[in-house]
Amino acid sequence: MPHFLLPATARLTATLFAISAMSLCQDSGVLLSSRVRSDFALTADPDSKAWRRISGVVAAIDPFGKPLPEARTEIRSRWTTKHLYFIFTSNYQTLYLKQNPSTTSDTWGLWDYDVVEVFIGHDLNNVQVYKEFEISPQSEFIDLDVDRNRKGKEVDAQWNSGLTFRTRIDKQRKVWFCEMQIPWKSILPHAPSPGSELRLNLYRIEGAPPKRKFVVWQQIDSPSFHTPEKFGRLRLTK
Repeated sequence: MPHFLLPATARLTATLFAISAMSLCQDSGVLLSSRVRSDFALTADPDSKAWRRISGVVAAIDPFGKPLPEARTEIRSRWTTKHLYFIFTSNYQTLYLKQNPSTTSDTWGLWDYDVVEVFIGHDLNNVQVYKEFEISPQSEFIDLDVDRNRKGKEVDAQWNSGLTFRTRIDKQRKVWFCEMQIPWKSILPHAPSPGSELRLNLYRIEGAPPKRKFVVWQQIDSPSFHTPEKFGRLRLTK
């Protein structure tokens, strides 16, 4: 039954539940990832059928908690038995893009330009092990296998996750979008299930030096995004 046809008390209950879910996502450091029955085509459109009723979290502070409302970034997540999805909606003032972009292979140093980033780890105890995914507005990418206990090769840039994605820039509204599809087999050693939790932080970088904006979801109190003890959680829901 459509929401507007529900009795008044039921509408109020539904509204309060939605507000409560969003509050949980934003206030407790948990992003709820909603299950969908089957994989879907990437559109980089947060208003598409796959995303339009899904709540998310907002990244709008710098690593030390300073508000960055002009760089507000909303992130939502979904999952299937095969893939984990994220969609970023990023408000921007300027875009700082690499010249002569390559979109067919990893771009080392992509973090020196505008990107969105997902840091995610399946082991709740060994926080030094996680994966890193970065994508630029012009569809450059890099995926990294990180193990900070692996001396001499803490970051494996040769690792290939099988990540797919789509980006879109709306220059009139000054917003850019990025939708990611990450195979579970690149993140988890077992099949995903409702109620599972992973460690997660979400980042974005905007602008040219010396006025770059470093946007975070969970405050890390460090200039380095590689602060896994400060990560939040991704919780898989039905």
